[in-house]
Amino acid sequence: MQVHEIKRVHPLKKSKTVARGGKRGKTAGRGGKGQTARAGHSVRPAMRDIIKKLPKLRGHGKNRAKSVFVRKPEAVVNVSALNVFSNGEMVNPTSLVAKSLIPVIFGKNPRIKILGTGELTVKIMVEGCKVSDTAKEKIVALGGEVKTIVTTNANTDAQIKKQTEKNSKVKVKKVVQKKKK
Repeated sequence: MQVHEIKRVHPLKKSKTVARGGKRGKTAGRGGKGQTARAGHSVRPAMRDIIKKLPKLRGHGKNRAKSVFVRKPEAVVNVSALNVFSNGEMVNPTSLVAKSLIPVIFGKNPRIKILGTGELTVKIMVEGCKVSDTAKEKIVALGGEVKTIVTTNANTDAQIKKQTEKNSKVKVKKVVQKKKK
């Protein structure tokens, strides 16, 4: 082998000229003249304009628990499905799960609403479930009972109690001040 027989592994490549035209020429990918041709230019992102149009104080307001997390019945059961119970038996979320009429959701018994679709043939006692008017009529017609549970908002009760205590203290102070005069 002689020197003139040696060949390169990689062929000889001419280095690309920058800023003279072609793929990487003249503006070298910088676009036209003006703002885009200057160093340090930056165009305001479109997403920023969208963000700036949103109201500064976002959110759901002061009663978020009431406005956002209103839990509706997660499971619905028709009256016709309750015929699997025997006469005088109690129907509640636990018994409905036991009879496989509703699934357990996240390890808890779901909130249930009983609807009036279908016919009921057994006398049952319903407790701990919301019941539609037609379902209630059908249950009561057969001699059954529907116990409605009145739920109170603990926060509201506590706030009312706190406000009444505050008002009574103010009244006591006014009475004491009047007696001193």
